[in-house]
Amino acid sequence: MAAAALAGFALGLSLILVIGAQNAFVLRQGLRGAHVFPICLVCALSDAVLIAVGVAGFSAVAEAVPQIVPVMRWGGVAFLMVYGAMSFRSALGPAAVLEPARAGSVSLATALATCLALTWLNPHVYLDTVILLGSVSTQWEGARVAFGGGAVTASFVFFFSLGYGARLLRPFFSHPASWRVLETVIGCTMWVIAAKLIFSA
Repeated sequence: MAAAALAGFALGLSLILVIGAQNAFVLRQGLRGAHVFPICLVCALSDAVLIAVGVAGFSAVAEAVPQIVPVMRWGGVAFLMVYGAMSFRSALGPAAVLEPARAGSVSLATALATCLALTWLNPHVYLDTVILLGSVSTQWEGARVAFGGGAVTASFVFFFSLGYGARLLRPFFSHPASWRVLETVIGCTMWVIAAKLIFSA
């Protein structure tokens, strides 16, 4: 059981470490100190649900209903393009817009809605959690729950470490230029992911 849990933790962490739309959003919220706990919790719980579905064998359903794939892909592309454009607009806007003190201008409901969209409209999330982790879990017959539990633990550790650890970077982001760079990087990340989805169609 311990070996299965460790394997699940290692694989789950390796998959989630790659910077993506969700991670970039959590990082920005952490830097601004805005709604950090609920954002991290929603991300981790979403991963937990998807991992549980994958370990339970739902990947077979996705193969049986291929129409789901293009719907998720193009929905994700549209959202990522719009969100990326918003990040570029923030980077080009007045410096005051990028100050951490203005984080309160974004309501909790808006932040959670954005977080949920970045999570559930991203086809790569399903690929990593439902399909990949679900497939690998079959190698641990009799210990699949432990494997899934390890992967879920990795998500909780990662998101809360990213959200609350971001405050260590606040001295660097005390300058408006740093926020412009971050917003630009986030915008590029969103559009690169969207382009990958388009050309993988």
